[in-house]
Amino acid sequence: MRKIIILFLLSFLVFLQFNYADSNIPDPNEWDFGKVNQGEILKHGFTFKNETKDVLNITSVNTSCGCTASQADKKSLKPGETTTINVSFNSKGYLGQVKQFVYVNTDNAALQIVKFTIKAEAIKEGN
Repeated sequence: MRKIIILFLLSFLVFLQFNYADSNIPDPNEWDFGKVNQGEILKHGFTFKNETKDVLNITSVNTSCGCTASQADKKSLKPGETTTINVSFNSKGYLGQVKQFVYVNTDNAALQIVKFTIKAEAIKEGN
């Protein structure tokens, strides 16, 4: 019975270790600016790669708010080719935690929409 309990505890510890390690891997489709002064214009470029076997066309790039602008450097990607999705966020009028989204729409039925996320904590200047 003692061996079963020890085996169970070891299995549980191994399970926790693998889950903790996975949670520390950054999501390439998410960017956190951290603390920023309210009113700052923040910019980030996401890398978008065509991982399909066909030419992938970006049909549009949309954002969740008028405070965020985004565009793709290239609209047509050959297999394995990458482009940058440039995002600009105006933090004017925001205070506290902010999360905005960028939606890249493609002509591929299996990959119709790819979502990118930007986050920030807007603080009053001087805090």
